[in-house]
Amino acid sequence: MALLLFTAVLFILYSLLLGYYYRGWRAIPPFTASASPAAVSISLIIPARNEEKNIGALLDAIRLQTYPASLLEVIVVDDHSTDNTAAIVNTYSFARLLSLKEDAINSYKKKALATGIAASTGTLIVTTDADCLPSPQWLATIAAFYTSHKSAFIAAPVTYSHNGSALQIFQAMDFLVLQGITGAAVHYRHLSMCNGANLAYERSVFDEVGGFEGIDHIASGDDMLLMHKIASRYPDRVHYLSAHEAIVTTQPMLTWKSFFNQRIRWASKAGQYNDKRITAVLALVYLFNCCFPALLIWAAIQGGVYWLYPAGFLLGKTLVELPFVTKVAFFFNHTALLRYFFFFQPLHIIYTIISGLLGQLGAYEWKGRKVK
Repeated sequence: MALLLFTAVLFILYSLLLGYYYRGWRAIPPFTASASPAAVSISLIIPARNEEKNIGALLDAIRLQTYPASLLEVIVVDDHSTDNTAAIVNTYSFARLLSLKEDAINSYKKKALATGIAASTGTLIVTTDADCLPSPQWLATIAAFYTSHKSAFIAAPVTYSHNGSALQIFQAMDFLVLQGITGAAVHYRHLSMCNGANLAYERSVFDEVGGFEGIDHIASGDDMLLMHKIASRYPDRVHYLSAHEAIVTTQPMLTWKSFFNQRIRWASKAGQYNDKRITAVLALVYLFNCCFPALLIWAAIQGGVYWLYPAGFLLGKTLVELPFVTKVAFFFNHTALLRYFFFFQPLHIIYTIISGLLGQLGAYEWKGRKVK
């Protein structure tokens, strides 16, 4: 019965947490750019490693941006690609190609970003990934938001495409939850999440906080850990941009192995946060998910009506998450995914437990490299 009581307490706390995120997401003011365009110089930095299948589509989308070309510089940093990434970039006259020289380091992406930023001239740094696709108004919307809010750091919305397969639908749904938490947490200045596929920050502020210095030994965290550094200096100038025109669409992982490696990579920075509130939230979510296999084992031993306990908590988990996920899905126009929400709950619990554990204890493979 101690297990049942412990799970019930965690369920109550988890329900309160989801309510907190739900209210935070609803409270984010939607942004609409004014008719008069902003006039801030932008340096768009794109790290790329073996992205010959994607980089051309991204650069085509950048060429279609409504933002004035005179205010935009595009820098692609090639991270030791062994395919035709560099050759493709060189066919775009507006893109500047740099090559990452450093090797045998633990955070290639941070080094690639730092290399691009060091060579940049813009007032505002915008970062995205080579497998992303933005809308034509993407940069204009970011520039307008930056100008109107005087932001030091902007976390902007990201969504996943999917081909209808179970793997990709699951990733798209899971990412909806992460994006909702991102928006709510940034709005509340809890700052527990953001994504490097769609970020912007002042170049002068990046330099002021020492860039990635102090976090450059960590493989992940070019987004969240940098946000924390900037927020420690400018807590009132970190914002979430809620605008459909600012959404960037990125691609899901193509295999379950690559999906787990990605999530382990994301989880690997969990022990690096100085904010104990984030640690407490991560511990709550992880422990609550761990209760489900414990309840299943207990039910298997006891039998009979004891199977109702894990089933009841699973249903309860779904019901407290559903309003929040539904609200976020409407923003990203992904409401069709909600029909699968309950059925993927067991998989979500399993992946949370595995990625959380291995993110702290194990190594993983990313972009063809073994990372500790």
